[in-house]
Amino acid sequence: MPGIQLQGPEADLENPTLVEGFPGLGLVGKIATDHLVRELEMRYYASVDCDGLPEIGVYRGDDRTARPPVRVYVSEAHDLLAIQSDVPIRSQAVETVASCVTGWVVEQDATPIYLSGLPAERDDDEPAIYGIATGEAGVALEENDVDSPPEDGVVTGPTGALINRAAHHGHDSIGLVVEASPQFPDPEAASVLLEAGIGPVSGLEINVQDLVDHAAEIREKREQFAQQMQRIGQEESSQAQPLRMYQ
Repeated sequence: MPGIQLQGPEADLENPTLVEGFPGLGLVGKIATDHLVRELEMRYYASVDCDGLPEIGVYRGDDRTARPPVRVYVSEAHDLLAIQSDVPIRSQAVETVASCVTGWVVEQDATPIYLSGLPAERDDDEPAIYGIATGEAGVALEENDVDSPPEDGVVTGPTGALINRAAHHGHDSIGLVVEASPQFPDPEAASVLLEAGIGPVSGLEINVQDLVDHAAEIREKREQFAQQMQRIGQEESSQAQPLRMYQ
């Protein structure tokens, strides 16, 4: 039966935060979540078996273990869950995946942090980060001085669908929007998500030095994935954009 399938012992979590890493503009959510999983040594916790996801197996170099393309990781020490995805989500699957994931997040009594990139050409300036929320989760943004967006906007793709589900049902959720390259993987924007958004809101100390030091290498490795995301189209990819451009 489709859903989230545990792959080991059930975790002992109190009030967990869940970080969502579906790929989107600049791959900021994916890069940030991949870094979290590595840096905090999170363990593989569950497979995401929602209708519409590609039925493929993925593997890593120098590792014989094959796993599903979308997975949940956990760190009990940090009261943290993370969704890691190695595939883009097609438009036909966005609604079913969002409903499937949302149901499980609610069952875990977790506060999700949804991640999105906002197209921006910023030269050498540090990317700006903004926070939006549903339910009562906006308090955490105010307490940690995460700015509100400067103009009306929308979030599209699977991340937008997840925020839509939370808004419809009044669930608590946080959306972090960071300025990011519309053309290339953007590790710098991902590091801002971690340092100025995910870390403060979830009460975590996250070392991003490795991400900063290896930004060029990460950008090169993710370039092919970013091109694949561009090919599936703007409407299918998670990103934030001004409302005037969407209408």
